[in-house]
This record gives sequence, C-alpha cells and structure tokens, in this order.
Amino acid sequence: SFGLHSSHRLSPTPRITMDQPVKRAKVTKVLGRTGNTGNVTQVRVEFIDEQNRSIIRNVKGPVREGDILCLLEWEREARRLR
Repeated sequence: SFGLHSSHRLSPTPRITMDQPVKRAKVTKVLGRTGNTGNVTQVRVEFIDEQNRSIIRNVKGPVREGDILCLLEWEREARRLR
C-alpha cells in the first residue's frame, strides 16, 4: 500500500485541555478579511485584564466588534494585512 506509516506522519496538533490558562480579549475593531479564500477575519483585540494592551489576531468564523475571545495563546500577533 502507498499509505504513510505512523513514523512518517506530521506531528499532531497540540491537545487543548481544560486546565490550560486562557486570556480573555474584547474585539475592538474588525480590520478585514484574509486567508486564501477570505475565510479568516483580522481583528484588533484589547485584553480585558490589561486595558492598555492590544494586539492583532486572525479569527476563523463569525466575529464582530464587542465579541469576547478566549485566547489560548496570547503572545503571538498576526502580521498586518497589506
């Protein structure tokens, strides 16, 4: 057979567990659509516990201003749309 053996597979996506810390962020501005087919929305979010800090993130699925996102990873910022 031509299937991949388990030793050749790519590493699986990281498992999300309920005990991982999350950071809540409020969507302050929808910046635009991105991605190959436009299915990703780029937004600016402001952290709820740090009002003076905001970053740009990519969101898959419906999103609008005022929504609260639970971010599992909050150090990384998306590159700005061109």
